[in-house]
Amino acid sequence: MAFDIDRHTRSEASARRLLEKYCWPDGQPVCPRCGSRKAYALAEGRLRCAGCRYTYRLLTGRFAGLAGLTARQWLRLAALFAAEETAHAMAAALDLAYNTAYKAATLIRLALLAESLDGLAVLRGHLGNDLGFSGKTLRPVPADAPLAAVPVFGILERGGMVFIDYLPDMTPEDLLHYNLHFSLPLSRLGAIVYSDRYQRYATLVTCGAEVLSRRFVEVAGRAPSVEPSRDGFWPYARERLARFHGVTARKFPLYLKELEFRYNHRNEDILPILLTNICSFVPDLA
Repeated sequence: MAFDIDRHTRSEASARRLLEKYCWPDGQPVCPRCGSRKAYALAEGRLRCAGCRYTYRLLTGRFAGLAGLTARQWLRLAALFAAEETAHAMAAALDLAYNTAYKAATLIRLALLAESLDGLAVLRGHLGNDLGFSGKTLRPVPADAPLAAVPVFGILERGGMVFIDYLPDMTPEDLLHYNLHFSLPLSRLGAIVYSDRYQRYATLVTCGAEVLSRRFVEVAGRAPSVEPSRDGFWPYARERLARFHGVTARKFPLYLKELEFRYNHRNEDILPILLTNICSFVPDLA
């Protein structure tokens, strides 16, 4: 759906009408509890399901409903996210607190993760808890809280598309083992460590593993570093990861999945897709 974002953010009413098209494509409200399409209107934009009697609003049970933003704020923030603006820039442009803008951006990334091929498997495991996502809520996790395990991802490229494969059975210690004993080249980008080609993967990548300190990754003469590539996903991702100015191990999986999405839609207008994702129901992980 192509649209003029400025026209749809002139008023809260026009912004809401646009979000309604993403939440209710056929024009019928959908109960987030039982899925019934029969409801009657209450005051202040609320609806009551004619089936289970649940009272809900447009964004109840959806990713966009977890941020506390108005429809107009969501449209403007999603447009800024599509343009790769930072949370600081979003907060300044929308006159929001930084934490509010950052939470909304995190919800967009979680929605992208949930829609990816292995997203639900990731969210249902310990990595989902490490990301601060539990059931249908987003709970803040202290930045210094330890991870249950530092994840490793494999980057698989085929036909101009990329798939970021979460490898739950691989650890940073495995990367170190392959580097020390099988001369698998490793290089680093801040706290991010990535490898040369490994089996079917173009790159293995992880972030925040203390065991992969600089002395293990960049020892001259022991193992070669990764030869820089000029095309494909990883050069695209390296450039953008550097812009985040200090990716934390906790948020790295979300940034990586975001870049998977951006790369696979690099020739498209991604704003309509973002709106579809944030207007989707939060999956039940129970």
